[in-house]
Amino acid sequence: MAVYLLPKTRLLSKAAVNFKPIPNKWSAKWTVVRRSISSGKHQDQNSNHHQQQQQQQQQGRQSKAAGGWLTWRGVFLRWTPIGICMIAAAQWHLHNRELDRKGLPRTAASWQMNIYCSLPLRMMSRAWGWLADCRVPTPARPLLYGLYSTAFGVNIEEAASSDFKNYRSLAEFFTRSLKEDVRYVDPKSCIVSPCDGRVLHFGTATNCQIEQVKGVSYSLEEFLGPPTWSDKNECPTIVEKIKKKSPDNALYQCIIYLAPGDYHRFHSPTVWKPEIRRHFSGELLSVSPKVAKWMPGLFCLNERALYIGKWKHGFFSFTAVGATNVGSVQIYMDEKLKTNQWVGLEVGTHRCKEYDELVLPSDAFLGKGELLGQFNMGSTIVLIFEAPRDFKFNLQPGQVVRMGQRLGCVGDKEDTIEDLNKTKRIIESM
Repeated sequence: MAVYLLPKTRLLSKAAVNFKPIPNKWSAKWTVVRRSISSGKHQDQNSNHHQQQQQQQQQGRQSKAAGGWLTWRGVFLRWTPIGICMIAAAQWHLHNRELDRKGLPRTAASWQMNIYCSLPLRMMSRAWGWLADCRVPTPARPLLYGLYSTAFGVNIEEAASSDFKNYRSLAEFFTRSLKEDVRYVDPKSCIVSPCDGRVLHFGTATNCQIEQVKGVSYSLEEFLGPPTWSDKNECPTIVEKIKKKSPDNALYQCIIYLAPGDYHRFHSPTVWKPEIRRHFSGELLSVSPKVAKWMPGLFCLNERALYIGKWKHGFFSFTAVGATNVGSVQIYMDEKLKTNQWVGLEVGTHRCKEYDELVLPSDAFLGKGELLGQFNMGSTIVLIFEAPRDFKFNLQPGQVVRMGQRLGCVGDKEDTIEDLNKTKRIIESM
């Protein structure tokens, strides 16, 4: 049976089919309120926990401040270092005041020297020597060597190779050779500079204490060792004992410091005959001018290779002094010399009086300007020689010298160009 709906009924049924419920605004609002209340409670809990932590930390600090400095740990780790530093500062001040009162330069006290010598400088120097000998990548060589040249004033144009890429390591760059025509060896000077460097001191040695810089001295006998080559036992002083030719002669010395940017090879300063080599295995302290002014007897403490012989005016000695970061001192004619050797973990042993002695071949002669050896990094050359009393240095204190430059001559006149064979005969006749 068919059912017929009225028009209004049809409209109501269509509206029921298309009905969409209205969203509950109140539920959303209550949700927001509920969430805000719960988040507020969580924030309150966090703030209370944070305040509790701050109070605990503050209480811990107060307890540490109250008892930390008064505990045994506080005494050893806080009061003791402060007390040692204050005592050291007071001792240093009193020592300097005493030196000022006596009119002496401010030098290191014995306890300061002991502390400095106790530093592991030999281990540092061996580590630096190993690092300097490591191969540098070719692309990095111009940057690394260029920075070094700029920092220390290296004149790379004087080197035999001016291309940075040709130097495998820092050690090769330090010991670079020079072009043949960049150094002139004065043929009319009886003694020339053996290296490039700065003159620390020069003059006569009149007694057993001679100056290493102005006002600071070192012992001649401790530096050279006992004069076993001399038979002058009746002489009262070491200066008279070591002379070989004439008692009227004087003893002279010249000290030249090689900076890190200098040419690191050294040459023979004159025609002479080395007879004895002594290797003193001492410390490896810095030999910079500032340290030399501060530390008396520096050259007697450091490791050094000492060559004792004679030249036409009598006694002659050539000493290459080691220093901090000097990986080795190499003497080309003496392959047995080994410097900066491993001595274990002991530091501050002060083995400066122990030495190894080697008698050199009887036919060993060195000509003026002849290549003798090289340093790794910078160091010092000490010349001590006998000459007539009218010998005069052509130098100024602090002067920068170059290898082959005139150091001094006997009298005011220049020497004639030496006959090598004649000079050798004169030396042999002593």
